Amino acid sequence: QVQLVESGGGLVQAGGSLRLSCAASGRTFSRYAMGWFRQAPGKERVFVARISWSGGSTFYADSVKGRFSISTDSAKNTVYLQMNSLKPEDTAVYYCAARPSSVISTTPLGYDYWGQGTQVTVSS
Repeated sequence: QVQLVESGGGLVQAGGSLRLSCAASGRTFSRYAMGWFRQAPGKERVFVARISWSGGSTFYADSVKGRFSISTDSAKNTVYLQMNSLKPEDTAVYYCAARPSSVISTTPLGYDYWGQGTQVTVSS
């Protein structure tokens, strides 16, 4: 059974940084793509970034391009989301997701497995 466990959220001032982690277990993920999504109160869950575990190809939402960076550590089966220059509009619950395909998907429906989410709050 696939398990995804996020950590690293918290409260930070605008302009600050956070690094989110997603520990994955229960499967060999070499042919998977991993994604980060976020959901603000009263809004839909939206795509943030994704990475293919095997080749490391990345793709970002325009809203975070140049500020966020997604990476993997295969030895630890962990996906990271480094978030720099944070803005109040980045405030949301951030979710890690896994997709058993390396084809790019930016919709939540394209991902089969989800973590429980971690809260990120950016104060102005």
